[in-house]
Amino acid sequence: MNRQMKRMMQRQGQLAPDGTPARREPTRPAARPPKERIGATEYFRQVRAELRKVAWPSRGEVVNYSIIVLVALLVLTALIFFLDYVFGKAIIFLFQ
Repeated sequence: MNRQMKRMMQRQGQLAPDGTPARREPTRPAARPPKERIGATEYFRQVRAELRKVAWPSRGEVVNYSIIVLVALLVLTALIFFLDYVFGKAIIFLFQ
């Protein structure tokens, strides 16, 4: 271990000033205070308040995104079908 590494370890508290490993007491994680429970009505009030903050898409945006998803689904289905067909024909040709 070089001098620079020793100095860094001393600054971090891993080495004592004389260069021996420093003893550290095992630390326990701090105890968390118990959370206060809330009732069902308060829970649903908070959920409703959070849902009011959500930026909901308009009907037009939902329609556009749905069309995009369906078109992508059709394109990928056609691509997979085509590749499956081509590889199937290739395998049959190889093993005849």
